[in-house]
Parts: sequence; structure tokens; C-alpha cells
Amino acid sequence: MSTELIVKLEQEANTLVRELDAHPDARSLFEGTTDAGQYAGYLAQSYHYVRWTAPLLGLAGRRMQRLGRHPALGALLVQKAKEESGHERWLLSDLRALGWSKERVEATPACAAVRAYVSWNRFTAEAGMPTAFLGTAYVLEHLSVVRAGLAAERLVARGAIPDIHRAVTFLRGHAGADGDHVAELASVLSTLRDAAEREAILLSATTTRALYPALFTPATEAAAHVVG
Repeated sequence: MSTELIVKLEQEANTLVRELDAHPDARSLFEGTTDAGQYAGYLAQSYHYVRWTAPLLGLAGRRMQRLGRHPALGALLVQKAKEESGHERWLLSDLRALGWSKERVEATPACAAVRAYVSWNRFTAEAGMPTAFLGTAYVLEHLSVVRAGLAAERLVARGAIPDIHRAVTFLRGHAGADGDHVAELASVLSTLRDAAEREAILLSATTTRALYPALFTPATEAAAHVVG
């Protein structure tokens, strides 16, 4: 069993949490003190990467099945694609409650970090090591478990953003489901023995940890343009 891989993934996930806790805009989200513009900016950037999650998971899983690599793991990726399908609609619903139309969301450019994230995971799914997406999933689902629910609770409790109770669907939805997902991933990943696969999974986790904090930079810029 590759417990060393799980330890390293935990380290990457915990490092991301620490980095976000130290990031002013991310910390304000977690503390529930963010304003409408910053929050909407974060949700809009999240939409631009979440909309690709299910398609890329499905692509990676089906490619694994075609290659004959770990059929059960390929099936897990395909199943996760089904579980993640439609989560971008949570974001559109939350943004609609903040006064953003779907057209406005889609017209908002994806930031450099989001573009890099999507390109990296598309590469691993299409041409690289398809199991690598599980490293991305591990880090993001760990983050949801430890921070998403807390952020939703504090945003609602503070009540500084109008209709905030209708704008935390994405945060609440991931906080409620991702605990089981992390445990499931750890169980599966601990059985992998191929060194190249473990390295690819860890590289994707590290890449995600490095890119994710930059999602909050456009949030500050969006604050000046939010509809009052």
C-alpha cells in the first residue's frame, strides 16, 4: 500500500489551506467578512474551472478504460464525473442571487490560474497520465471539507451580503459531500504501486495547490464592477 503518497497529498492539501488562510481575500471568505464584489468574483472564477470538472474526469476515466489501466479506477473517475455533473449550475444560481446573469458570468474572463488549471488537467486526461486528475481532486475536496462549510455558515451568520442565504449553494454542496470523497480517494490511491502514476498524481496535487490561491486575485478587481 502506498501510504507515502497519501501522506504527501495530505501535506499538499494542508499547505494550500495554510496559504489561503494567509491570503487576505481568501481569509475574508473563510471568515465571512468578504463583500459582494469579492465573493462574486471568486464564484465567477470557480465557474470557469468547475464547468470543466465533469468532462475532464469523464475523459480521463474513459481513456484509462481504453488503455486497460486499472479498470476499477477508470470506473471511479467516470462515476466521479457523474457526481460532479451540474455543479456549475450551483455557481450560476449563487451568482444570480448576487445579481449576475449567466451572460455576465460567461463574459467574465477566466484568470490565468484558471486557464492554466484547465489546460493542465486537459493534458493529463488526453495525453498524459490520466490518473493524475485524482491528485487535483484530492486537494480540492480536502479544501472543501475543512473550509467550504465554515465559509458558508459565517457568510450567512454575518448577513452583510443581500440574499446571501441563496448564494452559498456551491459552498454548502461541496462541504456536505466531499468528506466521503476524500476517504474514498485515499482508499483507492493507497493501493497504487506504479511509481510513475504516484508521481503524476502528486504533481497534479502540487500544481493545483500552486494555482488555486490566484483565483482570488480577480475577485478584488471584480469588486469595482459589481452591480449594486
